[in-house]
Amino acid sequence: MLFRRSCLLFLLSCLSLPLFGQAQSTAKPKPHVVVIGVNGMELDVIRPLILQGKMPNLATVIKKGAYGKLRTVSAPNCPRVYSTIFTSTKPEEHGVTGFIVGGITANTNMLKEEPIWSVLSKHGVTVGMANVPATFPVMPVNGYMISGMLTRGKNCEDGVLCAPKLSEVQGGDAVYPSAMKAELLKNVGDFYIDCERMPSAADLKGHETEVIDAWLSKVQLIRDQQTQLFDYLLNNHPTEFTWLAQSCEDRTGHWLYPIAPYNAGYNPKINAVRTEAFPDQYVAFDKVLGAILKHVDDNTYVIIVSDHGIKPLREFEETDPHAHMDHEKTTPVVAKHDFADGDDVPGSFFAMGPGIKHDLRLMGFEASVYDIAPTILRIYGIEQPAPMRGHVLSEIFENSDKAIAQK
Repeated sequence: MLFRRSCLLFLLSCLSLPLFGQAQSTAKPKPHVVVIGVNGMELDVIRPLILQGKMPNLATVIKKGAYGKLRTVSAPNCPRVYSTIFTSTKPEEHGVTGFIVGGITANTNMLKEEPIWSVLSKHGVTVGMANVPATFPVMPVNGYMISGMLTRGKNCEDGVLCAPKLSEVQGGDAVYPSAMKAELLKNVGDFYIDCERMPSAADLKGHETEVIDAWLSKVQLIRDQQTQLFDYLLNNHPTEFTWLAQSCEDRTGHWLYPIAPYNAGYNPKINAVRTEAFPDQYVAFDKVLGAILKHVDDNTYVIIVSDHGIKPLREFEETDPHAHMDHEKTTPVVAKHDFADGDDVPGSFFAMGPGIKHDLRLMGFEASVYDIAPTILRIYGIEQPAPMRGHVLSEIFENSDKAIAQK
């Protein structure tokens, strides 16, 4: 593919760059953009939490910026949507149509269209990415990349919804440049990549409370490790463009969504055990957001996106609607997001930074997953590649284009 050949050319060009691509040009400083991905953020759950004062950091972003629903693709799932965000092209165009494509776990080698990290790198923007889904195996960038969801490893040979440690990664590189792996192991530790796999029905039976409590404790451990990783990277490897992501929220929502007993799939032995678990994931995320915002100043653009929302089961399916793909489709679930109509489960969008309007609510579906990459490129003054289908979200900026690409 043309994109793959261009990656090889870019890799050769990287050999002439300083380690991690951190050297600064004498030209005018480029804008700083921090993107934070949250897998499956559900607005219906976080809105009450914000009103209750339980998510003060996200509330600050809303007050200082723009926010709203984010139209997603049909039958949305993480690799399908993230790859759409990366390329601003349709799933059938970029090639990553789901978790499994042609019998193979989705991976970056399948990308047929150029992702935003490549476009930015070619234009001299330093790039840092960590824990972003669908970025395994990592690809060369003008900076660093550490993979996230779908990373293969020990006891996670297919890479689907499981959490190998950094030292256990197999079948590809999880860190670029490769020399950075030893540095991370030394200074951050052997952290888990992605979130913990959910328990199976057999694991839960007769031990529901014990298993759920243990699983949630592991989730918090992983989140703490990821927060430590983010803090280390932001301190020691600052880049002009940084993309960090979280995925435990979605995994928890699938089987611990706080729904009433009359909803489909409700099992009191499971769903009445930790009714606060799913809302508390967003409270925990807000603390991660707070740690990231400590590295942000008024001249930094902050963009928070979720690939989709998540809603209780309410559709008939040919297969078991109460089972998730974890553990060979044996994990009992009460909520999902891959509904045929993606408008049933919109994602979320939040943005603040220089020239972005304050306390602006985007009504309806003014923003879509296709618009994220074009908007970021416009901030850097980079022309949108022809294949991209989205548009610049000029409506979130004061004075439209005049406020964009200004430092």
